[in-house]
Amino acid sequence: MQGLPRFDDPNLLVGAEHFSDAGVYRLADGLAIVQSVDFFPPLVDDPFLFGQIAAANSLSDLYAMGARPVTAMNIVGFPDKDAPLEILQRILAGGAERIIAAGAVIVGGHSVRDTEIKYGMAVTGIIDPKKMMTNAAARPGDVLVLTKPLGTGFITTANRAGKCPEDTLKAACASMARLNKDASEHAVALGAKAATDITGFGLAGHALEMALASDVTIELTLERLPLLPGVEVLAKKGHHTRANATNRAHAESSLSLVECEKNSRVEFLFDPQTSGGLLVAIDAPHADELVARCRAAGLTDAAIVGHVIEKSEHALVVHG
Repeated sequence: MQGLPRFDDPNLLVGAEHFSDAGVYRLADGLAIVQSVDFFPPLVDDPFLFGQIAAANSLSDLYAMGARPVTAMNIVGFPDKDAPLEILQRILAGGAERIIAAGAVIVGGHSVRDTEIKYGMAVTGIIDPKKMMTNAAARPGDVLVLTKPLGTGFITTANRAGKCPEDTLKAACASMARLNKDASEHAVALGAKAATDITGFGLAGHALEMALASDVTIELTLERLPLLPGVEVLAKKGHHTRANATNRAHAESSLSLVECEKNSRVEFLFDPQTSGGLLVAIDAPHADELVARCRAAGLTDAAIVGHVIEKSEHALVVHG
């Protein structure tokens, strides 16, 4: 998007700069809309579950900003001559179930014929700009809380190869279908101003975006990272997505690995996530409370994974 014109509108509070999770446009004092869009091919065989995951993933960008979702529009690519429409019906039903759980409504959508199935949503939420979270508001002294475990990329890759244990896949699917609603609401209630959701660029990529946008350095500790059950075995067996290498290459020049040479958890920094958790930067006195509230809400893997310091030589520092 670097060659596209910049929009000079005082009501555009968050645009495409800093790789923000969503765009924010002020409608009136105390009221802004938050908008995002996402879609992708199926990660799982069950159409209803795929719809749930795709919808949760789309809504995640709104939750990363602290917004309340209000409307959604379906985006569909479907090979109607090669697949029965009942499959599409189940996908849309799964998406609708998650939108209802979010307290929002579906107002329509658009479909095109495609050679493969694709599904996602364009979503809109509302927010008071004074309570907004962005990935550009992390400050030195903040503590970093990750609200979901990592590893969905390794698991879905192993599943496509027919080599993923059923219980491991089930845990990953439950995590991907889970909304970031509770984590977002608790973070906002505790005064957090900075957050991002962990998706395709992996933890390292999205943490790096936060560090660069906020002009700080982020420090993470590998041993604190929550992982999905059984995923370490799959990672060691080499079930990497193609994005692992590109995510590593993207982060490498701004990344310092400290005593991580023999730690296999390094690979989880670059594993692309689908509908991952929120990485929240919150003032230290409220960090433990945020973890406790998330866990009480069922996000049992929520954990403190690092902290924010003054800008140094590397934007992202990871300790073994």
